[in-house]
Amino acid sequence: MTLISRRQTLKRCGALAALAVSGIPVAPLLAASPAPGPPGAAQGELVYVGMQERQIRTLRFDAATGTLGALGTVAEGLRSTWTLAHPKLPVLYAVDDDNTREGSVTAFAVHRQTGALTRINEVASGGSGTTYLSLDVPSMTLLAANFGGGSSSSIAVQPDGSLGARVSTIKETGSGPHRRQTSAHAHGIVIDPSGRFALVSDLGADRVFVYGFDRATHELSRDDAANPAPFVATPGSGPRHMAFGADGRIAYLLSELTAEIVTLRWDAARGTLTAVQTQAVSSTAFEGVRSGAELAVSRDGRHVYVADRGENTMVVYRVAAGSGELSLVQRVPSGGERPWHFAIHDSGKWMLVANQRSGRVSVFAVDPASGKLTDTGHAAEVPSPVSLTFVK
Repeated sequence: MTLISRRQTLKRCGALAALAVSGIPVAPLLAASPAPGPPGAAQGELVYVGMQERQIRTLRFDAATGTLGALGTVAEGLRSTWTLAHPKLPVLYAVDDDNTREGSVTAFAVHRQTGALTRINEVASGGSGTTYLSLDVPSMTLLAANFGGGSSSSIAVQPDGSLGARVSTIKETGSGPHRRQTSAHAHGIVIDPSGRFALVSDLGADRVFVYGFDRATHELSRDDAANPAPFVATPGSGPRHMAFGADGRIAYLLSELTAEIVTLRWDAARGTLTAVQTQAVSSTAFEGVRSGAELAVSRDGRHVYVADRGENTMVVYRVAAGSGELSLVQRVPSGGERPWHFAIHDSGKWMLVANQRSGRVSVFAVDPASGKLTDTGHAAEVPSPVSLTFVK
């Protein structure tokens, strides 16, 4: 054994010993650990890839060069189409998106040197087909949208990053004119900037449901007499995901079935949404099946990004100061087929795009001034990637 490899082994053993002291079992971690790479291989950030292949894989991203490398499979068994990182601890949360049984959320400990995952615990999510997670950091509450079950749940997160009890679940009813809208299908859930409301975008019911939220108890509540009425989307549009602008007064809603983005004014006092602008994401020349996939607001709030998996493009919008209305800046190929999700690096200089059909995670450079994207040509091959999560 060389001196370098011996030092690497001792360092890894020390990390495993620390996990053992914390009560996290190390045997699964040893079994799942990818083979050690060459000196310097651990430089950069981990990126976890949620997949439709009942696996989670991990990549290593170098923010200095924009290069991306594959480390391997780190978990198997769950249909983890969505993952989410703890904001401070090396912990990853993953859904089990299986419509044939009740869904769940699993917490994993992250081995930062190798990318390996160790299961911590699991909590039932209160509905089948758990498809989306968000985290309310002030209350450390994990919010889960259950697509198959048409329900939304709140789960307390413990100080050590493990999952506490599922505190509340609300199930909805509703339908729409599209063949995929025979029942309610919760597809996204976010807490508003005031922390008083949870907003659930429901693809099946063509609604954004508004629930009360208590940060002290982690509880979602639906009081038909007191809670605001839902926002009623265009019939057949299929609300998928939404995000708030930088000032918290504007929200953006992406529809899946019609690939439209709606700019909404948010009244935090009354908990109501009002549409101020609606526009198609796909180009006017596009004649295929429209399908909006993901949206995000830049950290400075000046741009909105949308993944259009119908046209295989990334779309960039400029946000108008004051009104929050959007104007088109750029429409660029996504680097593959069916861009399902994307993740923006904390620096704001890079974007990774998960192209599900072509099995490719592509790296784009982001111009902070214009918001424009440039395909760097760097990429990693991953079967059916559908979500991406950075872990420092």
